[in-house]
Amino acid sequence: MDMRMRGWLCGLIAMGLAVGAGARVGSAQDAKRPAEIRVDLEKKVGQYEPIYRWFGFDEANYATAANGRKLLGELHAMSPVPVYIRSHHLLTSGDGTPKLKWSSTGVYSEDAQGRPVYEWKILDGIFDAYKAAGVKPMVELGFMPKDLAAKLPGKPDQPYQMHFPGDVLGGASNNPPKDYAKWQALVQAVVAHLVQRYGKSEVLTWYFEVWNEPDISYWHGTPEEYYRLYDASAAGVKAALRGARVGGPATTGPGGKGKSYAMLRGFLEHVRDTKQPLDFISFHAKGQPRISNGEVTMGINHELRDVNAGFEVIEGFPEFRNLPVILSEADPEGCAACSAKMNPANAYRNGTLYPAYTAAAYARMFQLADEHGINLIAMLSWAFEFEGRDTFEGFRSLATNGIDKPVLNFFRMAAKMGGERVKVESTDAVPLDVIRETGVRGAPDVDALATVNGRKAMVMVWNYQDTVAQDPEVGTTVVVSGVPAGVKQVQVREWRIDATHSNAYMMWKTMGSPAHPDADQRTKLESAGKLQEMGGVRAVAVKDGAVKLEETLPGESVSLYEVSW
Repeated sequence: MDMRMRGWLCGLIAMGLAVGAGARVGSAQDAKRPAEIRVDLEKKVGQYEPIYRWFGFDEANYATAANGRKLLGELHAMSPVPVYIRSHHLLTSGDGTPKLKWSSTGVYSEDAQGRPVYEWKILDGIFDAYKAAGVKPMVELGFMPKDLAAKLPGKPDQPYQMHFPGDVLGGASNNPPKDYAKWQALVQAVVAHLVQRYGKSEVLTWYFEVWNEPDISYWHGTPEEYYRLYDASAAGVKAALRGARVGGPATTGPGGKGKSYAMLRGFLEHVRDTKQPLDFISFHAKGQPRISNGEVTMGINHELRDVNAGFEVIEGFPEFRNLPVILSEADPEGCAACSAKMNPANAYRNGTLYPAYTAAAYARMFQLADEHGINLIAMLSWAFEFEGRDTFEGFRSLATNGIDKPVLNFFRMAAKMGGERVKVESTDAVPLDVIRETGVRGAPDVDALATVNGRKAMVMVWNYQDTVAQDPEVGTTVVVSGVPAGVKQVQVREWRIDATHSNAYMMWKTMGSPAHPDADQRTKLESAGKLQEMGGVRAVAVKDGAVKLEETLPGESVSLYEVSW
């Protein structure tokens, strides 16, 4: 069968799945039947791993900027367990001045005799900022210092740094080392310094990841050269601190079953066959938003296909099945620094489409991990903040000039959940296989994720569609059963992200969209950016061991219920 015919048939199948899912739910919604969500606290499905608590960004030096420090503190404050931070350019040469998709520490250089010279000041500043905020680093070992970068054949005048926008990955900072022994010594020196500065017991709680996306132009070498880099890095980490956790390969999304898929598999084969240390496995997963009919249409199916394909690879290696798996970038698309001005498809980032998408993807990642028997510990959002830019300029970020975006409130919601995940059934959920293959292109996905921890249950409910215009408000009836016998009444609280709650962006628009809000405007926006509760605590009667909660959920919104007794 030729590729054109195969693509035509695949399109028909995908269209059938999407239309079928839409027809299944659409007629009920047309009849204004509320979505019924049933939560059974007695049916446990697995532990609630806090996979939400991981974040990352290109510009490592933003950690020491004023708003960067503020955001780090907010991330720590929201979570009852430690938050982890990953950033690029921790070993890149330079004076520490950040630019879009670039930063540096100048940690390594060589003297006239080719001997290493270490300068720790900038690197220490970044890690000190983490410590001061109470967060922990996921240490990405990259990129190549200027004096250690190999000269590529045919590129005698290759610049070290490339500038964004443009071929930002073309510089020598992404080259292999000219001397792998010197690279290993550099890694060992870095880890030894971190141990000396922050203590052995603390550094043993960190993660050391070798490089970033070596299957694309972040690495100007072959897969075999990356495997050699990994071996040298792992040896350097373990020599400095026995028991330190090292892993990789941080490859791009494997959903296309192409080069990225092959390199993830090849890396695991290499580690298995050469018996290299491996304490966790990492890869990336990305969605694919597009402009369709003049509006943003998300591509959640692309991200979930990446996750599914990566889990399939890992599932094929029984010796690694129990290792922690870290999605060290998991996002709606691939370029945090590409603003909505650069790409209109990125316009989802400021409003409620971003958190609604993230809620729908978040729950499916747990489902996929359960399906494949994967020890998933992290869904790392490659989003932080961009210092000194216009407010709500449209970067993929958690905050803008110190003002929290709606998406940050999704993570605040996720942080309130804990204990064990329990069974959820929704009449208006898009099935996992459909959302993985075609996304949410028919009726909205109205579904939930629920946990129970002692005398408290948490139920996160969302109304999500890939396209905002096709996501109407939906009535919901949430029935929480399995409340212990003898309990006659429960206390209920609700937090909400929608157009008028937990949403500084909408308030900013009513102010006239000021690029640089004044002091009074900033105070109001910072308050509007916090997670907001819908009224106060209310008492709800328990009938036959169950609680019924009825609500209208706007399009592109997320609610979190707390039910306690």
